[in-house]
Amino acid sequence: MKIYPKGSKKLLNAWAFYDWANSVYTLTIASTIFPIFYGALFLTDNKQVHVFEIDIKNTALISFVTAFAFLVIAFMSPILSGIADYIGNKKVFMKFFCYTGALACIGLNWFSLDYIYISLTFYFLGLIGYWGSLVFYNSYLPDIAFPEQQDRISAKGFSLGYIGSVLLLIVNLAMVMKPDLFGITGTEGEAAMKAMRYSFIMVGIWWIVFSQYTYYILPKGIKTGHKVTKDVVFNGFKELKLVFADIKENIRLKRYLRAFFVYSMAVQTIMLVATYFGEQEVEWGGEQEKTMGLIVSILVIQIVAILGAFLTSRASEKFGNIRTLIVINFIWMCLCFYGYFVETPTQFYITAMFVGLVMGGIQALSRSTYSKFLPNTDDTTSYFSFYDVAEKIGIVIGMVIYGSIDQITGSMRNSILFLFIFFLIGIILLYRVPKDEAQQL
Repeated sequence: MKIYPKGSKKLLNAWAFYDWANSVYTLTIASTIFPIFYGALFLTDNKQVHVFEIDIKNTALISFVTAFAFLVIAFMSPILSGIADYIGNKKVFMKFFCYTGALACIGLNWFSLDYIYISLTFYFLGLIGYWGSLVFYNSYLPDIAFPEQQDRISAKGFSLGYIGSVLLLIVNLAMVMKPDLFGITGTEGEAAMKAMRYSFIMVGIWWIVFSQYTYYILPKGIKTGHKVTKDVVFNGFKELKLVFADIKENIRLKRYLRAFFVYSMAVQTIMLVATYFGEQEVEWGGEQEKTMGLIVSILVIQIVAILGAFLTSRASEKFGNIRTLIVINFIWMCLCFYGYFVETPTQFYITAMFVGLVMGGIQALSRSTYSKFLPNTDDTTSYFSFYDVAEKIGIVIGMVIYGSIDQITGSMRNSILFLFIFFLIGIILLYRVPKDEAQQL
């Protein structure tokens, strides 16, 4: 297989194309069709699920399962990245998680409240697969791109992801709204539910098929000739300890990670629960209107996010990464406050538009800023493992707080408003990141 040099256009495009392959998971499963499908399983006012001998509100249950999945990922990723570094084949692990997540998406076709434990297991494995593969995907960035290329190629990856996922969602939308055109039979409600189940299968197939180009072009990693033994299983934690020691000596990187940990906690939580919020807290007028409204809202977010990622990349070139991140965090903070008062579809659409504008930008810029701050090292996987662990632990805390407030107060509005605090703290911490005039950071 041909080895492409660092910075080559084909290598960069192949890396970015994995976003095209895997972003259908975040849009269809995490953000759109599955939350609507899950909400449709509770057509009565009783939103409780009886699991583990207790009654839990349905949205709180999903929050807690999501938090547990990210806790597992946070524990697993250092072990796996340590093994990947030791044997020098991170692509094998990226493939494993990709296929695990894709097959779990296909398994969601059989999601049922009657078999809630196995159903939640498929949901759980989907999260594990998607986020586990990103540990190794993100760690490729400094390996394949030079610092001056990283902002743009990171933004390009997110943009490709938005475009690809929107294309599949449009097909899924047509299936749900006009199932008869696709030969899906049953009453109106039954056919729509079947269409949603079929969309889960389509996500899994899409993810597997389109990831093959990325795997064909990306290098395996730096070969070491080592074999995995029990002595190297926990090597990742040793690597994290060394990375943590290095970070403590790097003031800029240390302060940036503190800020990232706080604001990413809120960003990821909102992205994971936004559709559940719209499904329960907005007055749509009927089930058909709700389904259409939620899908249109997510489409608005994805389309605007393409523009948002592009504008953020350009803004970072002109004003610097940290200043741009401060402005984006301020917009997120305002959205949390506004979200508390959202009741009508129009208000929800307005919120969706602004979420899209800052959603892709903050993810792409956060990833590339961290990559730029890294010291000169070949051990990029360990550094990005540390980044991912920080992000995942933040999500665990955010989802547990969100789910607990939702369960206790019975309203997701209070949870959204509480996240306002995290963005405020994030802004304060970003102001404390030292400037680097040479890199305009």
